[in-house]
Amino acid sequence: MRFFSIVLVTVVLQAVFMSYTIAEEPPKLTPEESTIASKQYQQYCSLCHGSERQGHVNDHAPSLKSQSLLESGFRELGLTIAYGRAGTPMAGYFEEIGGPLNREEVWRLVVWLEEQENFDPVELAHNTIDGDLSTGQTLYDQECSTCHGDKGEGINGPALGNSAMLSMTSDDFIKHAIENGRQGTDMPAFSAKLSADDINDLTAFIRSRATGWEVQKPVFREPPAASEYVLNPDGDSPQIELQDGLYVSSFALNDALQNKRKLVLLDTRGMSSWQMANIEGSVPLPYYYEDTESLAKDLPRDGTWIVIYCNCPRAAAEHVNNKLVDLGFKNTAVLWEGFSGWASLGFPISLGKTTITNMDAIEKL
Repeated sequence: MRFFSIVLVTVVLQAVFMSYTIAEEPPKLTPEESTIASKQYQQYCSLCHGSERQGHVNDHAPSLKSQSLLESGFRELGLTIAYGRAGTPMAGYFEEIGGPLNREEVWRLVVWLEEQENFDPVELAHNTIDGDLSTGQTLYDQECSTCHGDKGEGINGPALGNSAMLSMTSDDFIKHAIENGRQGTDMPAFSAKLSADDINDLTAFIRSRATGWEVQKPVFREPPAASEYVLNPDGDSPQIELQDGLYVSSFALNDALQNKRKLVLLDTRGMSSWQMANIEGSVPLPYYYEDTESLAKDLPRDGTWIVIYCNCPRAAAEHVNNKLVDLGFKNTAVLWEGFSGWASLGFPISLGKTTITNMDAIEKL
């Protein structure tokens, strides 16, 4: 049986801190491992998701056996198990935040869930979906609010207004769910009922709620100017205690930001990811830029703390961190949980326009 996709393998395994490479498929569970994972599912998950993974038993918990969910490669499954969904009843089960599961157990549970179903993965394009938000809201009110709530709070369907979920799922994932429904649940497939434009409008509307149900249409955000790189320039330096000489937790970073400490935040994901959602005040410095030295020329070299994050949760951030260290920067740290963990834990995010269609704008980045 195939795993969700190479992308899911990479994200899930990185999310639970395993050592497999991008091109390496993880080993299948042994009968003993499968038995352990099955027991842990029943112990920790079945109360809400159902003993047969059918979902919607308690607290709007989704089905974990729906083909459209699994085939579309729900990349954040491991992160959701590990860190939960802030703002919903879904708690985090990773031992680092007080849960009962270690990294191997989280990974094993993800693989076990995949191995219970037979499906062919669908490779989503991860495009940005443009649509009319006003039309999308009208369609949501007509077709979705009865189950998902007037403000996306969830009634007998999952909460779609959850910022952690929306900040980590692609437009194509949302669109795939609308088009194909969720087999075995009350969520119908709308591909036969709504036009392609209607589905795009509805997708765009749901995406636009990533920072709150009342937000307005997001606009393209220019990256911070060099003069804005340092957050809270008049504040005190944060007292950061590094884990393994390199890592800082989301809790410590949030505390520093809330207390107006002086620091720089670097987002090493691709620019489109920064535009979709980021930690407010972060400077995009994508990992794939070879000329890091010229891009980093405006970063402070006076010992100001530089905290670096990526999504999955640390590979790209560590890559950029190593480049900065080689360039002589001091006091650099990598966000341990990455952006996905940060959002899953409920810390604040900022939304930008998710589409860059103007080539002139692209050239300015």
